[in-house]
Amino acid sequence: MRPATTGGAGHTAKVVSTRAELSAAMQELREDGRRVALVPTMGALHEGHRALVRRAHDLADSVVVSVFVNPLQFGKGEDLDKYPRTLAADVGAVSEEKGDLVWAPSVEDMYPGGEPLVRVTPGPMGEVLDGASRPGHFGGVLTVVAKLFGAVRPDVAVFGEKDAQQLALIRRMVRDLDMGIEIEAVPTVREPDGLALSSRNTYLSPEQRQAGLAISRALRTGSLAQARATLAAEPGLRVDYCELVDPATFTPLDRDEGGLLLIAAFAGATRLIDNRTI
Repeated sequence: MRPATTGGAGHTAKVVSTRAELSAAMQELREDGRRVALVPTMGALHEGHRALVRRAHDLADSVVVSVFVNPLQFGKGEDLDKYPRTLAADVGAVSEEKGDLVWAPSVEDMYPGGEPLVRVTPGPMGEVLDGASRPGHFGGVLTVVAKLFGAVRPDVAVFGEKDAQQLALIRRMVRDLDMGIEIEAVPTVREPDGLALSSRNTYLSPEQRQAGLAISRALRTGSLAQARATLAAEPGLRVDYCELVDPATFTPLDRDEGGLLLIAAFAGATRLIDNRTI
């Protein structure tokens, strides 16, 4: 596969928005049987997204990055309207990482005729933790990912490990619906102080960001009880959940005998998530 490179002077990723433009561009990218990787994003790209693009280069000959703020996965009162939209900067980041194509569809192009009547249902694994806190969220995520897969038809798709429950559900969807796409996970990229990178970090005040560091400290304790105690000691956080689960099924584990430790908490109005295998 083509080696990942940075500092893409002279390279500009092609940008398409319509299905017709995407179809024509994909024909070119697949010439001579070239392998295609897809990196689905909602834009506002940061170093974590760049890591996904670099990993995609390791796995494929052509790299497509989708940029789409998906309304189906936002609940009532969530930040759909204020979610950062920075397409010009995103295209610049993809270009620097030598990505081939940016697909940035409109809502109308993604969902012609309005919201889809048929959606992907996440099932019991999508009803706990984030699924319980954000009803309908994972149905919206899986529906748009299925549509992205259908439009691009990648050989492999690359996701970050920070959204652990989302990643597990996408893996399960691909397996259960026989989609025939490889799913590659990339470790969470963090700031030097341990805060997991997220497009929503831009919402944080300095005080809220400092409070958010308790999440990574809690994960480093390696124990559910100690993690909960660490979070409880931070007055600037409102904890949504702190749970240890089986990473394959997301069923709770009672003892610290190995599993996936998951945390979701609010710093101000901003909801932060993170996880660690212990």
